[in-house]
Amino acid sequence: AENAVDFVMIGPEAPLAEGVADALRAGGVLTLGPSRAAARLEASKAFTKEICAACGAPTAASQTFTDPEAARAWVAAEGAPIVVKADGLAAGKGVTVAATVAEAEAALDAIFREGPGARVVIEEFMEGEEASLFVLADGEELLFLGSAQDHKRAFDGDEGPNTGGMGAYSPAPVLTPELTEAAITRIVRPTLAEMVRRGTPYQGVLYAGLMIADGAPRLVEYNVRFGDPEAQVLALRLGAQLLDACLACAAGELGSARANFADDHALTVVLATRGYPGACPRGERVGLPAIADPRVKIFHAGTRRVDDQLVADGGRVLNATARAATLAEARRLAYAAADGVAWPGGFYRRDIGWRALAPAEA
Repeated sequence: AENAVDFVMIGPEAPLAEGVADALRAGGVLTLGPSRAAARLEASKAFTKEICAACGAPTAASQTFTDPEAARAWVAAEGAPIVVKADGLAAGKGVTVAATVAEAEAALDAIFREGPGARVVIEEFMEGEEASLFVLADGEELLFLGSAQDHKRAFDGDEGPNTGGMGAYSPAPVLTPELTEAAITRIVRPTLAEMVRRGTPYQGVLYAGLMIADGAPRLVEYNVRFGDPEAQVLALRLGAQLLDACLACAAGELGSARANFADDHALTVVLATRGYPGACPRGERVGLPAIADPRVKIFHAGTRRVDDQLVADGGRVLNATARAATLAEARRLAYAAADGVAWPGGFYRRDIGWRALAPAEA
């Protein structure tokens, strides 16, 4: 009350899993974000599998284990490649796509070392192309917010360690209108209906990670929030409509909201501190270019001001983002902005958007 807060959008997954949205709503604050019970769609991989089974949503075949020996026996019987997931939140780092049985066993050892109560989900390896689909939901009603594709690996050519995301673009060409409709009809709507049936309706942003193969989508996982860096490209494409839609969703009036996309594209390049996703130095000065083009924005992710100087203060520090009539033009604008940043200690991938752009365009 002392800060006169009208509206809260909860970004990270951990506060949602802890029930921050419930506390805010109980205090009379208009809030966008799922309840603690509904946030289990991200907080527990096993719960999501249970929901998919109950509503018939296509996803990878899986088994959940609390017994290390049973888990190892399953991996030995199934062979590799195979996917090993820690059941709970792991800041995007709890998933191992194991190419060998030994790699899967090492992942199991790491998860079960966490102590009693550890749960692991082991699932079939799904081949295909990944894409992300975003909706707002206020129970059973939903509003499609767009699609995006993320680049997880640190270095060009999808090399190096997995990160929180080194860049993204929207829309994802693999998610054609037909595939988008199929994903919403077969996966997202049945999930929302099942959550209502259980008495824990879902309200907030729902981000479905999908695997597309043989012309059909299957669910990889849900996130109960905007992704990063996907949020940046969606925000640039939607503009002020995004806030209107989020307010309508929080108020339970999503049926009246619209999301009209111009036929444009957006691309974002993440500028990270050398060493990311490992330990990173902090405090290095960052110089930003002057940007006059309204289609270009530099979002701050890990910066702070020290004596009126901007300094890097994290792993992923800036997002050079642009929208344009074509993806190739959005890419050119975003890289021009990234190249204009004066920061010797930073690095970024040079190939964001490679899946969608032919080599000649890239």
